[in-house]
Amino acid sequence: MINPSRLRILAVGKVRKGWVAEGVASYRKRLPGLELVELRDGGRAREAEAIAAELQPSERLVALCEEGQTYTSQGLAQALEGSGSDRLVFVIGGADGLDPAIKARAHWRLSLSPLTFPHELARLLLLEQLYRALSIQQGGPYHRS
Repeated sequence: MINPSRLRILAVGKVRKGWVAEGVASYRKRLPGLELVELRDGGRAREAEAIAAELQPSERLVALCEEGQTYTSQGLAQALEGSGSDRLVFVIGGADGLDPAIKARAHWRLSLSPLTFPHELARLLLLEQLYRALSIQQGGPYHRS
């Protein structure tokens, strides 16, 4: 089962839209222990340096990118459960996406959708899907299939 304290999100940029910030705050309350680190934006190369500096050797990098694997919500729950006791760090790039060097370091590439989203919205969608995956694993009523 997913343990939110084994999950970390590195997100480039700040959330500026109030409604997105409210949604992020709501899902963070539902995922106690999940760490969210905001990194300064400033071009792919600078962002890649900041991301690399934040990564810990014990973490498995999950890069959110358009060429990543897509899942159903239940499929994502299974994939997360299959990660065992690994500590996962999800990385969301800035407006220009992730630097190829960060993608190359990833253990897993994840796409939230074939559509492109602003990085603020991607953060909210990721949090919602992590919460949904936890609910699926617990058999809770949040996810209705």
